[in-house]
Parts: sequence; C-alpha cells; structure tokens
Amino acid sequence: MIDEYREYACWQTAEYEGFEVHVAPFAQNPPAVPPDVKPVRYTYIGYVCHPGADPAIPGHAVPFHPDGDVSFASAADALFEAVHVGRSIVDGTHPDLSVLALVTSGV
Repeated sequence: MIDEYREYACWQTAEYEGFEVHVAPFAQNPPAVPPDVKPVRYTYIGYVCHPGADPAIPGHAVPFHPDGDVSFASAADALFEAVHVGRSIVDGTHPDLSVLALVTSGV
C-alpha cells in the first residue's frame, strides 16, 4: 500500500528514540464521491527507519498502515494516530510490528 502513494504523499517526519517515523495522511473518499468533492474521511501510511535509511530498499524500513476500514474525521487526526502507531513500533508495544529486524541487521 505504501508504494502506491509514496511519491504523492505529503510526508512528515518525527524523530523518536533514535529512529525516524515517517507518516503521511491522505484523503479516503468513497468510490461514489467525485474527486473534486471535499474528502469525507482520511487515513494514513507510514514507515519507521533509522535516520538516513532508504525505505525503498527492502529491509531498511518497517512500513505500516491502518487495518481494515479505519478512517479519521480529519487529516490531523490521521496524522496523530500514525505517529502514535509509529512510536508503538519503536517501543515494541505494537502487536504485530517491530524494529527488531532493523536493529539486528545493522541497517
């Protein structure tokens, strides 16, 4: 999912515990809504990496996005949640994702 939006995303970066959390909120319109209509919901994409790492190289980043049909009322809400999720990945409290592979591989 991240690759589809990477070049069009408005990326924002937060430094956290020696890692970078890169996040980008984006509009998520239902299919029936014309593209020129104001978005009704937002979602996000993101990844965690070491500073200066190239996320395009496999194994250099931990990508993440919300599961299922999770959406938010504003881009700011989506951004806030994305940073929270990225920090949980770094902290090791995320149920499915971890930076352990980044640490042990030396990337």
